Amino acid sequence: MNNIFSIHTARFFLLILAQVILFNNINFLGYTNPFPYILFIALFPVKNNRIILILLSFLIGLLIDIFLDTGGIHAASCVFIAYIRPLVLKFSFGTIYEHQTVKFNTVDFGSKLIYFSLLTVLHHIILFSLEIFSLSKIILVLQKTLFSSIFTILLSISITIIFSRKTK
Repeated sequence: MNNIFSIHTARFFLLILAQVILFNNINFLGYTNPFPYILFIALFPVKNNRIILILLSFLIGLLIDIFLDTGGIHAASCVFIAYIRPLVLKFSFGTIYEHQTVKFNTVDFGSKLIYFSLLTVLHHIILFSLEIFSLSKIILVLQKTLFSSIFTILLSISITIIFSRKTK
């Protein structure tokens, strides 16, 4: 239990640090900005309490908002994906999720890709809608969502492959 807690605590702070120091400085053509800090929400253990996940999601979003001076849009989008996460898990993994046996190191790549893609697109739609906050600029919201989602999904999959433990 102590080891699991320390792993998630380290993941929490390392993803915030990486987002603030490294990934916030990436802005390709004005549309692409990766947000891999949502990996904390995506990889949070399924069996843990949902209220704890929502509170930690609010905290990680709030810390990103404080560092980026964005006024709460990251906190709102993180809380949204933390709240909707059980539906996305059920859609992506099916019966494995219903039996609470989802282990992200052992699921097949297709299910993991669908799961990361859904969470990322939902996060980015909320984030950019709140950032731009204009129906007349819906095309800009969709462009930023599409390009940033593709980059974030590729980055998230790469990070999980690089830092996953090899199980036999």
